[in-house]
Amino acid sequence: MGGTVVRGRARGEAACGRGCRGGRGGVAVCHSGAVYREQEVWSAEAASGLVLPDGCMDLIWSERVGLLVAGPDTRGRWVDPGVASGRATGLRFAPGRGPVVVGVPAWELRDRLVPLGEVWPQRAVRELAERVAGAGDPGAVLAGAAARRVAAVGPPEPWRAWAASALGRGCPVAEVARRLGVSERQLRRRCQVAFGYGPKTLARVLRMRRALGWARAGVPGAEVAVRAGYADQAHLSREVRGLAGVPLSALVAARGPVS
Repeated sequence: MGGTVVRGRARGEAACGRGCRGGRGGVAVCHSGAVYREQEVWSAEAASGLVLPDGCMDLIWSERVGLLVAGPDTRGRWVDPGVASGRATGLRFAPGRGPVVVGVPAWELRDRLVPLGEVWPQRAVRELAERVAGAGDPGAVLAGAAARRVAAVGPPEPWRAWAASALGRGCPVAEVARRLGVSERQLRRRCQVAFGYGPKTLARVLRMRRALGWARAGVPGAEVAVRAGYADQAHLSREVRGLAGVPLSALVAARGPVS
């Protein structure tokens, strides 16, 4: 799969206004004026391209490398050549859900792609690898393993989905903390565990994803900046380049498959 690989497929519209209401149900988080499901399966043949930050974590099966876990990114990352050289199947978790499945705080995997054996017992990894390798639908096997982990430890705390949705829609950090009944310092600590970075960084990442969605839909840059809450188009351009590592125009032009 060539072209730009953009983690996080947007689906549906969240009824959260500016992000300060709603978002406590089954859907996970606003992105590009939309929401993530709790998890979704993706697959790719010889994937290559740029992975954009989106607050998500992935459980990945690579025919060449084996089982991997990708932590939340703070900056655009080019697909690892070892993973890209063969078929890969992944299970992408909405922001805040991955740490429940993987079993470690998100900050420990921030900007990292590591063998699953670094965070799971080796026996469990071997058994899962054998099942995935022999399966006609590797994604279903990964989803089943994730479901068993969630059943064993319990689902993510509801505040995670709500906070990500609120921050993604532009709700101020202070307001999110107030509505959750915690201090901003406490919110930052919680977000580090759930999302891999603090609420301000998460808000920047989600705002960029919203802006990219509008830009790729053909909305002019100046209007995208206004909709997404940037000071102006120059501010939008700086933020996208700072987070993605490439200009917004390059992301808009690269309409490759979504991973």
